[in-house]
Amino acid sequence: MNEATIEVAGLRKRFGPTLALDGMTFTVFPGQVTGFVGPNGAGKSTTMRVILGLDAPDAGHALIGGRPYRDLRRPLTQVGALLDAAALQPSRTARNHLLWLAHSQGLAARRVDEVIAQAGLGKAARRKAGGYSLGMRQRLGIAAALLGDPPVLMLDEPFNGMDPEGIVWMRGFLASLAAGGRAVLVSSHLMSELQETAGHLVIVGRGQVIADTSVADLIASTSADRVTVRTSARWEAITVLSDAGASVADADTAAGIGLLTVSGLPAERIVALLAAGKVAFSEVTAHRPTLEEAYLELTRDAVEYRAEAAQEAVR
Repeated sequence: MNEATIEVAGLRKRFGPTLALDGMTFTVFPGQVTGFVGPNGAGKSTTMRVILGLDAPDAGHALIGGRPYRDLRRPLTQVGALLDAAALQPSRTARNHLLWLAHSQGLAARRVDEVIAQAGLGKAARRKAGGYSLGMRQRLGIAAALLGDPPVLMLDEPFNGMDPEGIVWMRGFLASLAAGGRAVLVSSHLMSELQETAGHLVIVGRGQVIADTSVADLIASTSADRVTVRTSARWEAITVLSDAGASVADADTAAGIGLLTVSGLPAERIVALLAAGKVAFSEVTAHRPTLEEAYLELTRDAVEYRAEAAQEAVR
């Protein structure tokens, strides 16, 4: 097996009465960013902890480059991980924090300065880490994960606390790591960031894999037949399209302009039908779902904790 590969097979893990993992199975391949997503309680954190040997599974296995974490020699040179940006000694400077980690793995001090530069911490490296913002702690955690120049990286919510500049930097940085042949596993709730960053997704719910697919394929397969029609002849459009077998729903009727959502017919067919029926329209647009829409549709039945819909306050 390629050393830049994570293999998770049949993981089961129970904490008391709670079944956290129920046969979790997937593979993270080198050369791409793999998003690891799912609702709260889906088993993402437990899976990452099992991969890193922090929790023992009741069944199944997790391997990095074909070996369990406990068998890795100098593990920082095999896998780098950021699970908790707050896991540091606040009285140490960022550079001393990294020097301590490097020393534990027999890594040279010059490597510390290299990862400080990579993570964009050069101006703050000699400040105490306890005074860092969350975004700066994320950068420090990433610098620590990179110390051993590992072929595998695992990052849990790396976008948290990042300002807009930091988010743009993170996108490009993760892409560059994958382009260098690394396997990059990123857990995140920010679907908009994964849409811009990840090439592949592992979507989980209730301790199992729901989907293991490319981002492009997931978006293409989700609600791909919806088309938006803007027309001033609302009823005529509904009649013509419904008679042709489409499902038509009102999206908006503001200012007397009907905005309809049409399912079951491609945009080209809708245009032809409206033109043949002499129904006035100003816009026909194929709906392009976002990754967030695709994710919410796919995980609708896997959410453990769901808030009630907001209701208008009673006066």
